[in-house]
Amino acid sequence: MSHQTSIQAILVCQSVEFQAVCRGLRRVPNSTTSVIPIPVGTNANSRYLPQNQYLQELLNHPQPRVLVMGLCGSLTKRYGVGEVVLYQNNIYQENANTSLQQRSCDRTFTSQLQSHLQKKVPLVTALTSDRAICSADEKRHLHQTLGAEVVDMEGFAVLEFFEQTRASVAMLRVVSDGCDRDIPNLNSGLSSDGSLQPLALAVAMLKQPIAATRLIRGSLQALKVLEQVTTLLLQN
Repeated sequence: MSHQTSIQAILVCQSVEFQAVCRGLRRVPNSTTSVIPIPVGTNANSRYLPQNQYLQELLNHPQPRVLVMGLCGSLTKRYGVGEVVLYQNNIYQENANTSLQQRSCDRTFTSQLQSHLQKKVPLVTALTSDRAICSADEKRHLHQTLGAEVVDMEGFAVLEFFEQTRASVAMLRVVSDGCDRDIPNLNSGLSSDGSLQPLALAVAMLKQPIAATRLIRGSLQALKVLEQVTTLLLQN
């Protein structure tokens, strides 16, 4: 990419991921890229994105470029905590009785991001899940049955929203938990509107203190990388 303004907007989950991206962006002088916090989860984003006023204005741009950033979980030993990945495509399956759906990221935009990072960043297939995948056994099973390499909770909804627009969308995420260990079951801490419930999350963490410690360490490491890669991407 020749100039930071080639990315008009970054979409990133609210809370700590949003804060990490904003810290990284503050190191880029005179940046005009907007950072938009989005909720957690597929359904929440399907409702939120069409109502976001800035996104509606952005779509009036001749060829807007939108980058989705944040954290993800790994479904294969190939990608460990702190590794940066770029999405080729995103798959989603509402339930076991429905067919697998797929949406692709913009190839040209993704390739330019990969070149700008000046190091080998792998291209992956991501699974969007309606819930947090917490069991190591389930992570490996999803990789074996669906072929996905990482998992998030928002990617497919974002690609679906932009599909009928002129926007070019790319997705870059940092792995915050590996496939070989369980993490605490955080689903009770996720509300239907995509916001986080701190008390419920704290209770879930306390129920599995060893797994919680592992998740916190992995998340802190990944958030630091997310901050650094934001700066790197948006520098001239």
